[in-house]
Amino acid sequence: MEVILKQDVNKLGQKDDIVKVRDGYARNYLIPQGMAVVATESARKVMAENQKQRAHKEARIKEEAQALGSKMAGLSLRIGAKTSSTGKIFGSVNTIQLSEALAEKGFEVDRKQILLADDAVKEVGSYKAKVKLHREVVVEIDFEVFSE
Repeated sequence: MEVILKQDVNKLGQKDDIVKVRDGYARNYLIPQGMAVVATESARKVMAENQKQRAHKEARIKEEAQALGSKMAGLSLRIGAKTSSTGKIFGSVNTIQLSEALAEKGFEVDRKQILLADDAVKEVGSYKAKVKLHREVVVEIDFEVFSE
């Protein structure tokens, strides 16, 4: 029996794949669990239309991310932190502070989209961070940590 997967299934396939499985596996497990539907002609047409619409939405989202990335390309941030006399920061500079600094510049970026090269920035100095705006659009920004 051929089925269209509605979600990723381990060792079987990815979402929207058409796979051939045994009848009992499809009827007793995949279809009742909501993981698949029978690959009828109408279901195939619906899947093709959904894929076309999803591709159109993805292209638009990617274009918006690239536009935002081009605006962020030359951006440099300054983040103040309380430090000791030797230049060590009390605590660390993290993605939350970078997200807030970007928001002050007019870029709304979720902290989960920011990747620091070092796990924790614990000293005064210049660093780089990557902002993942889309799975294919990653922008690198420079930021400087200074003593307040």
